Amino acid sequence: MSATATAGAGTRSAGALAGFRIAVTSQRRSAELIEALERRGAQVLHAPTLRLAPLAEDSELLAGTRRVLELRPEYVLVSTAYGFRRWFETAEAAGLGDELAEVLRAARIHVRGPKALGAVRALGFDAEAMAGDELTSSMVARLVPLLRGKAVVLQHHGLGDDEAAAALLEAGTRELVRISPYRWVPPEDAGKLEVLLRALCSGSLDALTFTSAPAVVALLEAARQHDCHAQLLHALQTTVSTVAVGPVTAAPLRGAGIEPLVPARHRMGAMIHTLVEHLGRRGALECATVLGPCQLRGDTVHLGGAGTELGASQLRLFKALLVARGNVVSRGALAALLPDGSSDHALDMAVSRLRGALPDARLVSTVVKRGYRLNA
Repeated sequence: MSATATAGAGTRSAGALAGFRIAVTSQRRSAELIEALERRGAQVLHAPTLRLAPLAEDSELLAGTRRVLELRPEYVLVSTAYGFRRWFETAEAAGLGDELAEVLRAARIHVRGPKALGAVRALGFDAEAMAGDELTSSMVARLVPLLRGKAVVLQHHGLGDDEAAAALLEAGTRELVRISPYRWVPPEDAGKLEVLLRALCSGSLDALTFTSAPAVVALLEAARQHDCHAQLLHALQTTVSTVAVGPVTAAPLRGAGIEPLVPARHRMGAMIHTLVEHLGRRGALECATVLGPCQLRGDTVHLGGAGTELGASQLRLFKALLVARGNVVSRGALAALLPDGSSDHALDMAVSRLRGALPDARLVSTVVKRGYRLNA
């Protein structure tokens, strides 16, 4: 967790996301996203699932660029702004910038979305068309009838765009060159990814953000490797709010049976606004109790004007009691939420610590030989 995440209740910044714990999985532009979330009061866990490999000596990209110069393609399809800029910068560093610019000016350029369009124009080129829904598949589908016998370049976003490439080949292109200006590699600190998986599976996080499809794929694969894939899917389908910056990023989540929040405008600012709105509307749990209205907002319990933060184990126990709304939660069900196992002593000690952390210990009642309940 960041510095904000370790702050106590008395020092935490107030804001729309105060009390909520949110994970950021991106490497690129992560500082901007983290700062925006923390400014709104969130506790942030930063755990990149992938990182961009250095391109100083990327022979594969330069070989692809030289093939583009030889081929002089009729069509160039641009998927990402960052990828297009990085491709051109790498070509310039290798002394190929002028030749590539000549080829691009002669080609018919199509782009996936507004950001790619902006990057193309910023480098002095014109784009013929843009996909209205910002999907590579839509960009390709519109062009398929025109591509038989044509040479085509596909600058893709790093996940592979295999379906788009297959559609282009099936269209009868004379030759297809796939340009990947950046390569994804494992994160430098794999330990952070393990921490993220444990936090997600244990119910310690309220929301999870994604800004790229490869980051989603990497998290799901890491869960398989750590034998917690089923637990992760359950968490993302039930208790954790997942937000993706756009439909491309959302696709592998939906393929895994997870329906994420996706902003109408596929931008980081819109993603943050969507998350704030969602957590403000649905992120807090409330229940009437004999001591007055009780609200759990993120990791903070509010009762009668007082608010106290709960630790991870305390939060899992209290959330289960709050959701039950006064019904008894069995000892076995509560013990299963603890990392210490299912012993009676471990559960009794955990409930004792929970009572001590609550604004009023009387919120939790003991039901002898059966379990515990919220005093509603």
